[in-house]
Amino acid sequence: MPAWGEALVFVACIVGIIGTILPILPGHLLIGGAVALWALVEHTWLSLGVAVAAIGVLIIGSVFTYLIPGKRMNDAGVAGTTLLIGSIAGIIGMFVVPVVGLPLFFILGVYLTEVIRLRSHHEATPSTIEAVKGAMLSTAIGLTAAGLATTIWLAAAVLT
Repeated sequence: MPAWGEALVFVACIVGIIGTILPILPGHLLIGGAVALWALVEHTWLSLGVAVAAIGVLIIGSVFTYLIPGKRMNDAGVAGTTLLIGSIAGIIGMFVVPVVGLPLFFILGVYLTEVIRLRSHHEATPSTIEAVKGAMLSTAIGLTAAGLATTIWLAAAVLT
């Protein structure tokens, strides 16, 4: 693949990494698609192996992104509807208040939903904290998978 093509794959991977933080962009899909396209153009056994490894990391990361934090939040008693409302509020907040709107509105959405559901500030606070920890853990897992997949591809692209 020409250098400009690899540069485009790299840009797609960077956008994909950003997409693991911002829920509007399908981060893992962007990275997996870019690496798969690179492997198709390169058309070698090494590129195929790199694509399989990178996409495998992304799939495992995507599964763990939901399983691990979801179990923790479920064990803490955080309702699924609470997370849904918090996520929707976070997406809205991202447009209302640039940069800080996503986490601010997510926390506010989760807290208000929990106050309404549990009818108490004292009971809503621990579940809100657990939801925030879960969201941070989920983002960290997704970001780790995206970074690792990009690193796998980048190492192969530099070495070939």
